[in-house]
Order: sequence, then C-alpha cells, then structure tokens
Amino acid sequence: MQAPTAPPPRTVVYYNSACPVCDAGVCAMREKTPDASVEWIDVHTRPEVLEPLGLQLEDVRERLHLVDTSGATRIGADAIAGVLALAPRWRWLARPLQWPGLRTLGAWLYNLFAHQLYRWNRSRGHW
Repeated sequence: MQAPTAPPPRTVVYYNSACPVCDAGVCAMREKTPDASVEWIDVHTRPEVLEPLGLQLEDVRERLHLVDTSGATRIGADAIAGVLALAPRWRWLARPLQWPGLRTLGAWLYNLFAHQLYRWNRSRGHW
C-alpha cells in the first residue's frame, strides 16, 4: 500500500482585510495568481494564526507578510515582489523589484506609505 502524499507546499500571504486599500490590493493580486500556489489568510478575521508563527497582529496590519515555500518570511515590498513572482502575467515585474537599488527604494516607499495608511486606518476606527 502506498503512503499518502503530502500536498505541495504553498506560499502563505497574511493580510488585513479591515484596511480597504489593503483588501483591494489583495483582491487584485488574488485574481492574478494561480489558486493552488497561494493561501491567503486574513488576520482581521483569523488573528489566532499569527501566534504560532511569532508574528504580531499590529505588524501584519501595517505591512503585508508572506511566508514562502521554504519557510522564509518576506515583509512589505519584498512580500509584494514574492506574490508578483507567482503571477504568470506579472512575474516580469518581480525581478526588477529585487535589484539592489530598486529594492531599497521600493522598501522605503512601501514602508512610508504603509505607515501612513496604518495611521489613517487607526484614526478611522477600522480596527
């Protein structure tokens, strides 16, 4: 008798649907990625999933988090590049986002925008 095979590892994206901008971005990314390649976890509705991973809810509310198939965690702009790399039509965009100068600039811009968006969401009482 043959042993059951484990499902192939999937990339897991942790996002916050309580932020309307984040939710819209994730909805757009979900449409572009193959269903079987990514598991999307909304930390607003399932915050309990973060504790075993050592992730803090407020950190994920502020910035997108991705755990790739090797178990490495990617955050912010790097997480977006990771998702784009899985989308056949957008894979080409992921490569330049990893170049040293663009990676630094992208991370800086993402973090600046994410911080302001986080503050706006808190002021509006989204969580």
